[in-house]
Formats: sequence, structure tokens, C-alpha cells
Amino acid sequence: MEESAEKPKAVKGDEAKRIKREELGIEDRRKHEGRKATPLKSHAKETDTHHRVYRFRFYPTEAQAEQLGKTFGACRWVYNEGLALRSGAWEQHRVNVGFAETCRALTGWKQTEERAWLKEASSTVLQQALRHLDQAFTRFIKGVAKYPTRKKKQRSRDSATYVRTGFRWVEDPERPGTGLITLAKQSEPLDIRWSRALPAGTVPVRLSVTRDRAGRYFVSTLVEEPIEPLPALFLPGSQEPKAVGLDLGLASLVTLDDGTKLDHPRLLKRYAEKLARLQRELHKKVRGSKNREKVRRKIARLYALMGDVRRDMLDQFTTRLVRENQVLVVEDLSIVNLLRPARGKGRRRKASLSRAIIDAGWGELLRQLRYKCEWYGRTLVVVDRFFPSTRRCSACHVKGPKLDVSVREWSCAECGVVHDRDVNAAVNLRDEGMRLYWLVASALPPGRRAPVVIKTSELEACLLAA
Repeated sequence: MEESAEKPKAVKGDEAKRIKREELGIEDRRKHEGRKATPLKSHAKETDTHHRVYRFRFYPTEAQAEQLGKTFGACRWVYNEGLALRSGAWEQHRVNVGFAETCRALTGWKQTEERAWLKEASSTVLQQALRHLDQAFTRFIKGVAKYPTRKKKQRSRDSATYVRTGFRWVEDPERPGTGLITLAKQSEPLDIRWSRALPAGTVPVRLSVTRDRAGRYFVSTLVEEPIEPLPALFLPGSQEPKAVGLDLGLASLVTLDDGTKLDHPRLLKRYAEKLARLQRELHKKVRGSKNREKVRRKIARLYALMGDVRRDMLDQFTTRLVRENQVLVVEDLSIVNLLRPARGKGRRRKASLSRAIIDAGWGELLRQLRYKCEWYGRTLVVVDRFFPSTRRCSACHVKGPKLDVSVREWSCAECGVVHDRDVNAAVNLRDEGMRLYWLVASALPPGRRAPVVIKTSELEACLLAA
């Protein structure tokens, strides 16, 4: 057998310092030279509090919009330059460059005449761009994400993150929870539409200013907020927690075990003709012209409208589910595998199916259920994806033959009960989810709550933790 190639070893010590100083142009660490370097720690929330994000739209003045445009461009350039520095250092010299080295390199970039425009943006904002790059590398090293890629002006979202020293917050005494927010390098506060108030007396931990493809500006404020769990819900006259089974589908977006169905909005299909017309107009316009930019902005606004409608619908629906049930049971869906492109015969039908799945927003629905269950003391049970919820009879538990997607109703050959495909699947998911719930709950010591998420694939770990 051939010997496997050895992994290249990183250069360390004085040689690494020399390469960083002479080859990469990274100055040595001067500040606090006598102190030992310690890694920066992320902000940890206080006990019994949660990090919650409030998002508001604001309308900048011409001067503010111009300054924000420069800030977005500077953040994107610093991110790309930091990525090139770290990638080149490893590929050419086998030297690891971390967050601290990129910050020192940023200081050198700002001192050159060619990059003096970087000083027009707040230094903390640019450092946060390098922090995001460092987090991207951390996720790659852990194997949970791909290698970081360059940000493109027309593809990446315009965003800038301001830490506590990068903005000024003055709360309005007459309307607690609202106030004036003034960003670094700006003299006037932002004109924010306060659709709801922040927790009174709290100061935002961090701000994120974004500009979407439709030209809308938003500010997202991260605050530490104590969120009390909701009272536990039980079935009348028993200690059985109130549970609900959810079957995600395309005929109906969500079907509950009691027969309630949430209709699929089919926003892409509803606006398909308008999108097609605008895309044809965009194709006819000259690249770089103002008329092309006008049409592109119309398309972006239409997509923004669909996204807002979808998120609002899912947010209201998931909030109602969490408030009315103690245990929520869903199926473990591999959305990435479902969206894989088909080849050969039937690829057009598969492409249409993939569009419907994207339009449904299953991933967003599951994400909201997970964090809301954590906030409000509920339990989310994720049943294995190979559990035969659709073709198993919920009355006699006999597993029938495979069913085509077009079959919406079927009768059990054993007991003769006629089932609605989606309702039967939701009932089976609820029963299987409660079996897993009691399996874990019975192993817990008295007085201890069930975990927030119970997954079939992680059941053994849950039992060991109990």
C-alpha cells in the first residue's frame, strides 16, 4: 500500500515572526509587549437572559447614505484583503495568521496613501469585518462550513457591525425603549421607524446596519433580555403534556395532527409572470445603464416583498404553535439533499419541485421553532427521516406500501380506515415523538426539565446526559 502524504507542518517561533514581518508586512506586537497574548473572548450573555435581535428600518440622509456606502465598501475590501493575506501566508510560507495579525496589518494598510480612504470608516467596524473572517475560518476548521470566499459587490449583502464603542445610544425618557442612535463617523442620529420598543433601560450590545438589494436600510439591535418560560401545558385532567405533530409538505405547507392545515402561499408562482416580464426587461437593457439599474431595483423589491410576507407568516404561525403546545414534533428533513439538481429524464419536474421547496421556507420554519422552544421552555422532538410516517396506519400501526406523491388519500388494507395522507403522517409523528419524549423524560432525575431538542439521531447522547 502506498504511504499517505504527510500533512504540511506550520512554521512557528522566530521564523514565523520573521516571515510575518519581512514577507507579509505585518508589524510585530508593540502594545503591551511585556504581557502574554490572550485570545479575545466573545461577549457572553448574563445568567437567565437571552440575546434577542430587534430589527428596524431607517431612512438615512444623503450624507449618512454616502458615509454608509463607504463603510460597506471598506468592510468588504478589508474582509477580502484579510482573506488573501491569510490564504497567501499559508499557501506560500506555511504560516498561520490569526485575527490579531490581520488587525495589525489593517493598521499598516490605513497608513498608506493608497488606502487612506479606510480612515473614513470606523476602525471598530473594520475590525469586526476581520472578526467575521476569523469566525468563518473557525467554522471551516471545525468542518461545519466551506472555505471562506471573497465578497462581491453585486452579490454579497452590504452590512457593517458596530460594537458598543462604535455608536451612541440615548434613550427617550418619554418613550422608554426608543431613542436616538448615532453611528461612529456620523454627526446626526438615524431616522428609525420604531415599530416596537426595546426593553426599557437596556443598552444595545451590538448594532448591525444593512442595505438590501432593494435599497432599504435596516438596523438590527442585539440586546440582553430576560425571557420567562411560558407555563407548562397539560391535557385536561392528566399530567400528559400537550403535544402536536407537524407534517411539512407542499400541497399544504404544514398539517397538524388535528387536521388543521396552513396553506402554501406559493409566492413565486403568484408573482411568476411579473418576475418573468421584469427579467425580460432587464435582459434588454444595456449593462451599466441607469435604466438597467431601475429594473434591477424593481426585481429586488419584488423579491423583498415575497421574503417579508413569508417570514411574517411563519413567525406568527410558529409563535402560535409554541404558545399552545408543550411538545412539538417534526420530521428530520434533509433539505440540502432534496434540493440537489436532477439529471436526465424528469429534471424539469425536479426543478419545479425544488422551487416549491425553496418557496415553502422549511428551513426558516424549523429554525424559528428551535429558538422559540428554547426561549419559552418547550420541547422540540425531531423524528428520524426514515420513520414511515406517511404509509403507516395511525389506527392499527400496520405499514403499507409506498405511496406516490400524487396520492392524497389512501385506505388501510388491514383495518379499512381511510386516511388523509398529511393528517395521518402528522398523527404518526406525534405518537412517535411522544414515545421518544417519555423515553428521555423517564431517565431524568425528579424536578429536571426535558431538553429543548430531542433528536432520534442523538437519543443515546440525551439518555447519557440525563
